[in-house]
Amino acid sequence: MPPPGAFACRSADGASCPRDGDGSGPVFASAWGPTRATALAVSTRAFAAFDPKSPLRAHTIERRAVGPRDVAIEILWSGVCHSDIHQARDEWGGSKFPMVPGHEIIGRVTKVGAGVKKVKVGELAGIGCMVDSCRVCPQCERGTEQYCEDGASWTYNSFERDKTTPTYGGYSTDVVVDEAFALRIDPRLDPASAAPLLCAGVTMFSPLRHWDVKPGQRVGVIGLGGLGHMAVKLARAMGAEVTVFSTSEKKRADAIRLGASELVVSSHEPSMGKLAGAYDLVLDTVSAPHDLSTFTRLLKTDATLVLLGIPDKPFELPAGSLIGRRRSVAGSVIGGIAETQEMLDFCAEHGVTADVEIIPIEDINLAYERMLKSDVRYRFVIDVDSLRK
Repeated sequence: MPPPGAFACRSADGASCPRDGDGSGPVFASAWGPTRATALAVSTRAFAAFDPKSPLRAHTIERRAVGPRDVAIEILWSGVCHSDIHQARDEWGGSKFPMVPGHEIIGRVTKVGAGVKKVKVGELAGIGCMVDSCRVCPQCERGTEQYCEDGASWTYNSFERDKTTPTYGGYSTDVVVDEAFALRIDPRLDPASAAPLLCAGVTMFSPLRHWDVKPGQRVGVIGLGGLGHMAVKLARAMGAEVTVFSTSEKKRADAIRLGASELVVSSHEPSMGKLAGAYDLVLDTVSAPHDLSTFTRLLKTDATLVLLGIPDKPFELPAGSLIGRRRSVAGSVIGGIAETQEMLDFCAEHGVTADVEIIPIEDINLAYERMLKSDVRYRFVIDVDSLRK
């Protein structure tokens, strides 16, 4: 357990954090277009992973100068996603070091380029999992930049469109992003607890929207962690009846508090048997290996089980659990920029945010260890002001 006070919360309104900005900014041409400035880069404090085995520690990175379509953001809050651990520890392969994780970013706009119309200096803005894409492929043109055929530029552990300039994430004090990938944050949202919406939130919102969940339908959620707790809140806000499927009873009270009508222990065969063919959609948030056929049997005819976690071993799935009722198993990741903005506006309208535990940046390594033990309810969020001290 952490020492007393190590994970204390504080005010999340960010009112004391704005900086002056005149909305102007020098324009510099570059090989990758007039919207990218390559001169007058700004040194920025950060926390970084330097190899897969060492703890994250303080680092300095360079952020580009503000170009004509860029937005500079003073980062206030940065959510901690389990994928930060996977990538910092190179568990998925291909990690690039030094790495500054963080793709659930909310901060205050400090400067905008001359051509920016989306946000204004002094407003709150967010950055999710992407900072750019090719913008011309069929996927980008239909607003699903997350499936960009040339590969999206992810917020960290990736490259800008020149394919050589590394991207660095939200465990840092400031960031510059093209306005097309900046997101408006409604002032009704508490910014600290809204930060995880930019990954966990839209990861759950996108399949709920894609499979057109309606009031009165039944939605199952497998696992009640950082993703699962957002699935419960969002599905309930859409009017669905929600059931949580878990390996134990210990989260029953939380499941009900979050909006589920019940929690069912997935190993209890009589309970599971009674629910066969009862669900319009099941969202599977679990990244550990498990038996999919246990849950495909819950689906109605033509209903879908959506995979959202990434287990380290392939699934085995008997065809008979699908073909008898024309059931489907599908996968989904985050949403595009337009869908992410829709999700943020929906959450503001319905009062949906994540359950968070706020930490100083110095406790990020301890937070990683606690996440691996499922010792968080339900997302860590870094108070980035702690990095400025």
